[in-house]
Amino acid sequence: MTEIDATPAPAPRRRPARARTTWMAAVLLAGGLTLTGCSTTSTDTATSSTASSSTSSSITDAAAASTTDATTTAQTISDTAAAAEAFLATLSEEQREAVLYAYDDETKTTSWSNFPVTFVERAGLNLTDLTAEQQSAALAVLEALLSDEAYQTVTAIMGGDEYLLENSNSTEESLGQYYIAFFGDPSTTSSFEVQFGGHHLGINATLDGTSDAITFAPTHLGVQPAVYTDADGNEVQPFDGIYTDAFAFFDSLTAEQQATLTSGEVSSCAPGDTCDFATGTGLTGAELTEEQKQLLLELIANWAGMADEESTATTLAQIEVTLDDTVVAWSGETTYDMSTGDGISFSISGPNVYVSFQAQNGSAGADVDGVTTSGWGHVHTIYRDPTNDYAGSVTQQAAFGMGGGAAPGGAAPGGAAPGGAAPGGAPSGE
Repeated sequence: MTEIDATPAPAPRRRPARARTTWMAAVLLAGGLTLTGCSTTSTDTATSSTASSSTSSSITDAAAASTTDATTTAQTISDTAAAAEAFLATLSEEQREAVLYAYDDETKTTSWSNFPVTFVERAGLNLTDLTAEQQSAALAVLEALLSDEAYQTVTAIMGGDEYLLENSNSTEESLGQYYIAFFGDPSTTSSFEVQFGGHHLGINATLDGTSDAITFAPTHLGVQPAVYTDADGNEVQPFDGIYTDAFAFFDSLTAEQQATLTSGEVSSCAPGDTCDFATGTGLTGAELTEEQKQLLLELIANWAGMADEESTATTLAQIEVTLDDTVVAWSGETTYDMSTGDGISFSISGPNVYVSFQAQNGSAGADVDGVTTSGWGHVHTIYRDPTNDYAGSVTQQAAFGMGGGAAPGGAAPGGAAPGGAAPGGAPSGE
């Protein structure tokens, strides 16, 4: 058995904060709240179940709130548990029952997907059915859990969906709808999972206060469009950080290494479904220099390291142990220039990590004049840990239909639709 180096890998360098979307500002301002991780207050539960008919658009009117990242795993778990309890305090008894599941409930494996929520029913509560204060409290859970950079990426993804809803010709009405659920009681003394997602997002974060451990496996991040302008006139590019890290790694390679990388087979694994974690062919970690390995780890951290610096360093150290046996494959463009070509796809497959980044060469009916909604601007990704999905609490169930999860009412979707996965499980769509 390979001995794990007790010295954590250095946390990845943090890029300057990118502009946040305006996804949540109106909600925060309407409730008079700021997202501080655990400072939200409870509301009268007698009125808490009242839904706002304009919630979907108001949620995306957000402004950045000043936050302070937790730097340790224990602090992140504590802050997230406190934020979750504050959110639960705003809910009626009926809503609490809808959002809370047993920790080992297998629903957690079938209630997230890269399909729209009209095709795959999500667990928990739909934010569009909540009051503004409840929405703010729900988003406070995310802010407590995620680093500032990860939170910005996530809210930019959500803002992109809302942008498509308002500006594209898509008929998918569920764009901009997101659900939150908890598996296990949020606590610092036991394990619980925060599940949050919608169409281009599926976060499954397991927090274990007994061993100070956080895992984001499995998680789905997607983007469409590549760049958009938010309600305040700011340009938002949700995946700029990922693209920057991907090409920093690619550009560090020699011509011979690049040839090996691009001659490999990029593997895919559908969100919300079982996966055989195919290693495939390509460039192995053993063929990389130490500097190149660190750049690869920084790329992986976009999925595996979405919380605090200590959690990121711990996870990357575990991945680094088997990095020599990890295979990276790449297809598509070799220069970060979104004005040409159809984007990139790559996979990173090893004993302790699986990342699949898949360009979707089609808009899936979500076209916007002058905006890139295909290729570079339409990407589905999946991050999983072959040894520790869902922190080992459940086994991933086979998906019903295509792309993961069960359709509302338990029926399988009848075919690929805008925003779904293509037959066979390969991510595709809006």
